[in-house]
Amino acid sequence: MDDLEQAILLASDSPAAAAASPAVRAEALAYCARARDETPPSSLLHLCLYGLASSPHAHVHFWCLQTIHDALLLRRRLALPDDLALLRSSLLSLAVSSNAASPPFLRNKLAQLLALLVRFEYPHVYPSYFLDLIPPSPPLPGPTDMFARVLVSLDDDLLSQDYPRNAEEASDAGRVKDAMRAQCVPQIARHWHEAAVSLRAADPAVAAVVLDAARRCISWIDVSLVANDVFVPLLFDIALSPGSVAPLAAASVGCLSAVAAKRMDARAKVALLRSLMSAQKGFGSPDSGLKMAHLVTAYAVEALECYRKLGSSDADGAAALEMLEEVLPAVFAAAESGDDDEVDSGSVLEFLSGYVSTMKAPTEKQLGHLGQILEVVRMQMSYDPVYRGHLDVLDKIGKEEEDLMAEQRKDLIALFRSICRVAPGATQLFIRGLLVTALSSAEVSVEDVEVALTLFYRLGEIVGEEEIRTGAGLIRELVPMLLSARFSCHTHRLVALVYLDTISRYIKFMQENDQYVPHLLTVFLDERGIHHQNAHVSCHAGYLLMRAIRLLKAKLVPYLDTILQSLQDALVQFTATDWANKDIKFSSSEDGSQIFEAVGLLIGIEEVSPDKQVQCLTALLNPLCQQIESLVMDAKAQGLEESSPRAIGLQQIIVALTMISKGFNERLVMGSRPTLGVMFKKTLDVVLQVLISFPNVKPLRSKIISFLHRMVEILGISMLPCIPIALRQLLVDNEAKDMSEFLYLINQIICKFKSSANALLEDVFPAIASHLSVILSHDAFSNGFASNTEEMRELQELEKRFYAFLLHIATHDLSTVLLTPSCRHYLENIMQLLLITSCSHKEISHRKTCVQTFVNLIKDWCSSSEIEDKLPGFRVFMIEKFATGCCLQSVLDKSFNFRDGISIALFGEIMMAQKVMYERFGENFVVNFVTKLREAHCPPDLAEQYYQKLQGNDIKAFKSFYESLVMKIRQQQNGSLVFR
Repeated sequence: MDDLEQAILLASDSPAAAAASPAVRAEALAYCARARDETPPSSLLHLCLYGLASSPHAHVHFWCLQTIHDALLLRRRLALPDDLALLRSSLLSLAVSSNAASPPFLRNKLAQLLALLVRFEYPHVYPSYFLDLIPPSPPLPGPTDMFARVLVSLDDDLLSQDYPRNAEEASDAGRVKDAMRAQCVPQIARHWHEAAVSLRAADPAVAAVVLDAARRCISWIDVSLVANDVFVPLLFDIALSPGSVAPLAAASVGCLSAVAAKRMDARAKVALLRSLMSAQKGFGSPDSGLKMAHLVTAYAVEALECYRKLGSSDADGAAALEMLEEVLPAVFAAAESGDDDEVDSGSVLEFLSGYVSTMKAPTEKQLGHLGQILEVVRMQMSYDPVYRGHLDVLDKIGKEEEDLMAEQRKDLIALFRSICRVAPGATQLFIRGLLVTALSSAEVSVEDVEVALTLFYRLGEIVGEEEIRTGAGLIRELVPMLLSARFSCHTHRLVALVYLDTISRYIKFMQENDQYVPHLLTVFLDERGIHHQNAHVSCHAGYLLMRAIRLLKAKLVPYLDTILQSLQDALVQFTATDWANKDIKFSSSEDGSQIFEAVGLLIGIEEVSPDKQVQCLTALLNPLCQQIESLVMDAKAQGLEESSPRAIGLQQIIVALTMISKGFNERLVMGSRPTLGVMFKKTLDVVLQVLISFPNVKPLRSKIISFLHRMVEILGISMLPCIPIALRQLLVDNEAKDMSEFLYLINQIICKFKSSANALLEDVFPAIASHLSVILSHDAFSNGFASNTEEMRELQELEKRFYAFLLHIATHDLSTVLLTPSCRHYLENIMQLLLITSCSHKEISHRKTCVQTFVNLIKDWCSSSEIEDKLPGFRVFMIEKFATGCCLQSVLDKSFNFRDGISIALFGEIMMAQKVMYERFGENFVVNFVTKLREAHCPPDLAEQYYQKLQGNDIKAFKSFYESLVMKIRQQQNGSLVFR
């Protein structure tokens, strides 16, 4: 044993181990493991018991207890019953003689081991465990503490229903509880009371452990053993006594909470709750809420549940509601205390939500309670002032706190909405009080203003648009009050952002009440909005102004000059040329460019006179074009790197031009106001010079493509002559992402101009096909990229847009382009790609697109007479390859899922393809397809029915029949036919 003892000390965190080398410690660990695993069970037991009796070291005792525990838990046969009897008597002796001064970790391990023995042996092997362990009177700290720890361990490891248990554990738990209830629970309850009385002052730590053990048992013992005239007053006295240490007071509150939460019939529960209420004078007072938060919350939850079950018409139900309302002040005090250690805010919130849900037409008393609940919501939605600076600059700490608060507010907002629905008038009065207080005090905090504005914003989500428009309730008073508001803390980012969002939430009120439009514009344009010192706020204000202009439109025409003049410095700042010192982030959806869209929308309003539009647009476009020309000239002389200030400057200016163009449409620019079209055409020429000069600067090219999209939309057919120049430059040095952007533009051009784009497409198609044949080669998809890498995602997006490109060609009268001499070289590969994809691509949406493309090509290239076909051999290809591979074999494959929505849509396209092939190819298609059906073991009668359904006009019946035919063939083949 001496060697083992030394090894245990070296392997533990004892002082001896601290001085040992890692090699020595490793050797000691190995020695202990061998002793544990290789010693015969009976010898191991005796060795451990000897160590417990002889060693003075707590680490040795712990190892011995842990080793025995592991052996029992793993159901190793420790030896004969005599050995188990020896173990039992030894452990009981240790527990009974336990010293409260021994290390807690050792006492817990002994308790855990005794609890395991109880599970295995009580009561059938040894029925006297608890009778032996219950300390005699008067209870001493050591044995009392040990007995309480045994009960706690037994609860943790077996009895508690808070943890998932397997069937064996549940059976053992039931057996132990039944035996204890029959044998010793009353004695144990008397011991708890006696220990609490005698040790609350002498040893409060032990008394706290005793009451914690009692709390755990209350759920399954006779509640009257604790809920009586003797025990309950003692628990209240301990909980509320100024002399009680915090752990003891908390344990006492825990016992009372367990009594209140005891499961029973609703009427019996009402009687129990009434007894608790009468046991303590002032139970429902705010002071009780502060000192017994868990209890008052549990009490309120149970009273509410009783009221729900019994109803207000029942006497006990009415009594439950009365008790609930009596304890509400204590619940409110607990909720408002902000003490996270004492108050379970989740439970309080769940109760308050349940309470509000019971209200239909609140009484005056209930309206008062709702006001207090709103105050609880306000307090719990408020930020901690500690984070004020972090939230202003939004550093890492501020972002984490903002995200945490957003999550925390979800349930609070749901409760707020419930209150709004039940008592909208009271809610509006509450918010009015918050806003008045915030506006009338120069000392108001950032947190109070932010939460007041947030609640007003959320109110706007709940009331209907009509109520906002007409200013129902207090909205007519509150919105003007908000428009003129200038809070002392308006410079803080949080306040400024929620203020702007709240103004925007109620903008329909301004739409109906024109007199407030100037006030609205002032908010957006002064230091509360676009001219706010915080860049995030300024950008957000620009975005919201743009949305306001979209909504108000003609109402803003009288203020056009005022708006443009106020925005002048912001417009100049965005396109300033000193880019080296600016931290520009293009990824943000609110990067400041929205003010250009706002200005474009404003100038583009048809109610603005033509002369005024030309004047304003000239003042806007000319400086930007001049900046571009100047930057291009400098860049040609000195070069242009992607991240250089000039490149970034050009990007910003082109973004600004793109955003301006969003305020105009083709009807205005090319129809009623052609002078505007000329101006945009000149701007396009300037931008194209950037592309011609620097086609390899990828970020710049991306911004130019966005600009071209807008020009296609507003300039229409007049832009067509300019497109070839742009497309040639956009095909220089392309990768997957570049080609994807390029195809997106081409697809837009095809959809916009249709057959007018024939010559353009014929010119550019060979280059497109050549590029894609390299980028989308088989090797590109099998070179080791994981499916979730950026490179693979770009390839997949390009593939998707390429199939869309082919479909657009086929559906917009452009398929003859594929038959021209310059494009025909690529036709065979394209047909094979469409075939393979339509039959077997893992992306069902791609298969659907390819089937649609084939259907349109059949309609374009084939007539009822083969002699008139535009592409010789295409008819045979469709009958023999596509019809067999896609229309039959791909759907016979068991991977084709008829329960999947996208697959069903694909199946519908496949059915349409068969109908079109029958219309154009006639008997040639039918004969070949029916032959393939029979080769796939289709019964002859079903093949004949297929022919009849194909000839009919009911596509739904044809589709349903073909699906059933496929399923029957699958059953016959038992999944043996798998198309590859």
